[in-house]
Amino acid sequence: MFEDKIEAMNKLPNAVDDSSGFEKRVYTVEEIMDILSIGKNTAYALVNSGVFHFVKVGGHYRISKKSFDRWLDNMDSESSGCQVCD
Repeated sequence: MFEDKIEAMNKLPNAVDDSSGFEKRVYTVEEIMDILSIGKNTAYALVNSGVFHFVKVGGHYRISKKSFDRWLDNMDSESSGCQVCD
């Protein structure tokens, strides 16, 4: 399910710049919300929980696609499941 959303997102016109060949390397909080089907407060709590890398640029969060995807892939193998429930 999540993988389908990520794949579709990567196929969007702005996901890959055809002139440079660079692939999308960061997600926005809004994209995280869409991928996980969660609300804004939960998304920000998850970002600030430290389970994946992010940077704040001009007041906007940019989440490392690589670390987010790795975290999401490992969710199947983790027992607790909830990262922001504590």
